[in-house]
Amino acid sequence: MTNNLDKHSQWGIDFLERYAKFVKERLEIEQAYAKQLRSLVKKYCPKRSKDDEPRFTSCLSFYSILNELNDYAGQREVVAEEMGHKVYGELMRYSQDLKGERKLHLQEGRKTQQYLDQCWKHMDNSKKKFERECKEAEKSQLIYERLDSDINATKSEVEKAKSQLYLRQHMVEESKNEYAAQLQNFNSEQWKHFNVAIPQIFKNLQDMDERRTVKLGEMYRSFAEVERRVIPIISKCLEGMVTAAKNVDERRDSGVVVESFKSGFEPPGDFPFEDFSQNIQRTGSDGTIGTPKTEGGKPDPKHAVGRTKNKLWLFGKKPKAPTLEDLSHLPPEQRRKKLQQRIDELNKELQKEMDQRDALNKMKDVYEKNPQMGDPGSLQPKISETICNMEKLRSEIHKNESWLAEVEGKHGSRSERRPSADVNHHAPHGRERSALPDYHWDSNSHVVGIPIINHSMLGQIDSNLISAVFNIDNNNKCSNEGTLVMNENEVLYVIEIDKGDGWTRIRKQGGEEGYVPTSYVEITLEKNRKGAVTYI
Repeated sequence: MTNNLDKHSQWGIDFLERYAKFVKERLEIEQAYAKQLRSLVKKYCPKRSKDDEPRFTSCLSFYSILNELNDYAGQREVVAEEMGHKVYGELMRYSQDLKGERKLHLQEGRKTQQYLDQCWKHMDNSKKKFERECKEAEKSQLIYERLDSDINATKSEVEKAKSQLYLRQHMVEESKNEYAAQLQNFNSEQWKHFNVAIPQIFKNLQDMDERRTVKLGEMYRSFAEVERRVIPIISKCLEGMVTAAKNVDERRDSGVVVESFKSGFEPPGDFPFEDFSQNIQRTGSDGTIGTPKTEGGKPDPKHAVGRTKNKLWLFGKKPKAPTLEDLSHLPPEQRRKKLQQRIDELNKELQKEMDQRDALNKMKDVYEKNPQMGDPGSLQPKISETICNMEKLRSEIHKNESWLAEVEGKHGSRSERRPSADVNHHAPHGRERSALPDYHWDSNSHVVGIPIINHSMLGQIDSNLISAVFNIDNNNKCSNEGTLVMNENEVLYVIEIDKGDGWTRIRKQGGEEGYVPTSYVEITLEKNRKGAVTYI
């Protein structure tokens, strides 16, 4: 019976540990599943710049589904974590407790059995001793009776045999009493063993096994509850996926495509009929149908084939155009978007440079007030470099804003062109901004010149573009070296193009060289005067 209980209790603990192993493998599957789901989401949802952000509802819905799937993976991780702590961990702790309790009960059973065996051994020894003493007493009695009946035996021999018989009989009585006591004790311990100790041990083992069974039931329930607790959140994730699917709007996506790729070109007009028989004389009776004529006998240049040829791109081969800085190779709408994007990026860079300049100036002030903290002069090169970068960025912003205004149709006629008076534009090489020329004019001259303002006028400027027309005396000379007087419609030759500082180096026909503002010249590609620059 004890061996069977030993085997059964061990089987119960082994079964509990087997279930714990099952739970461990299950949570490992959950962890691997969650990890694979997160890897899948990361694979199909890579990092993107703001320019690459999807605008189509189908793409947005897909990324919403990926986000919901990522949350779903998080819930699978929660399931694995809860199984690890509340099920697997609890089972392993309880298994250790069961092992210790089972060992204690079995040790108590072995001790009880050992004690009963010891009582039996004492009883058996006393029994054997009593048996030996009885046999010795019987021998002593036979000897005494033989000597007592023998007439040849002396009296001393008879007395000796008689005393030996008395001694043996006394020892028999003692061994008998001892045997009786040991037998009574053994019977008592045996009764306690089989009626008290062993039933109690068996009951303890039974309670332990029942508690193990109850614990397994609780762990089965906890295993299911872990799954049940995440079902509401998982349901929300699935509902989010369904909502994302419902948000797919084909018309909105089509609108995004149209907005992204519209060129801004107007549809080409009808091709005119070109009548090559106009020079042939006809009689008045000729009944031929007359052909429509354009005014002046020439085809309308607006409908020239050459003007529409390059616009038929939809299903034909798009002509390859070189990438130009002003993006004029792009369609108007695309050019406008690209220019606006470039201006925004330049403004961000300019703001960073301004913040860096302010920080350096503050640090310089701190160094000037506390020389022990650093040398203020060591910051000057960095400040100068930052200011130079700001000047370049402002020049680039102004240039791109001019191109953007041209695209948006904000430029007026040539006489209304507004030059840049941005105080942050670079002066010609080797000249400071404070040394810009200050022209003189009178009311009788008809020449359009460059308006350069003094530093005292900077506070009156509202924008980076200044449109001004001044009548400049042709005989006056600019007060600063390196710049030239401009005359209206004067033909000049480019020596060095504008490098972004707002100035172009030119040579007059008389050989005089110098700098002029780029915003007041127009490049004309004449057949006989390539590279010539004409003032407007």
